[in-house]
Amino acid sequence: MTTKRCLSRTLPLAALLTLLLLAACGSKDYGPVPIDESVDKCAICNMTVKDDAFATQLTTTEGKTFKFDDIGCMNDWKAKNAAAKIGGEYVRDYNDKEWIAYADAYYVYDKDLKTPMAYGVVSFKDKASAEAFAQEQGKGQLLTAAELASHSWEQNKDMMMGEGHSHDGDAGESHGDGMDMSENAGHEGGMDMSENASNAGSGH
Repeated sequence: MTTKRCLSRTLPLAALLTLLLLAACGSKDYGPVPIDESVDKCAICNMTVKDDAFATQLTTTEGKTFKFDDIGCMNDWKAKNAAAKIGGEYVRDYNDKEWIAYADAYYVYDKDLKTPMAYGVVSFKDKASAEAFAQEQGKGQLLTAAELASHSWEQNKDMMMGEGHSHDGDAGESHGDGMDMSENAGHEGGMDMSENASNAGSGH
């Protein structure tokens, strides 16, 4: 009788452990991957993705990673690929370049903030940092990821950075030569999901 009771308790436990093990083995990692400036191109505008505070990325549930030089480009990709199933999407904290889940970040927008493709949206890992930045700049609207869903995403070409853009602490300052919008025709047309997937060295 004792043996039967032990078996009746052991078998369900073993089955549970097996299910947990299978679930762990079958799970996919959709976390952020490093930026490689030597090969990474924006999946929308085809500009070099710099390893800076403006870089963003997303990975589909199929395991394809797409990288972008500006959060506006990532939004453009999502609009053009609405059917894509996204496993994870990330932006960077403006102050320390830490990767943050898109949904968890706070954002500051102003048409006169310089960003690589002139969308004027800067990301932060917490609300206090975003508010401090807006106060320091003397401009900027605080937004959440949910509020970005209804954002107009207009470009102000006067605030566009050159390809050699860098982040040295102030999106309100000039970060290199301006770039004419005609150089970025990639923003005008749609893009197939198979194009510009940054899988090299990403582990996906």
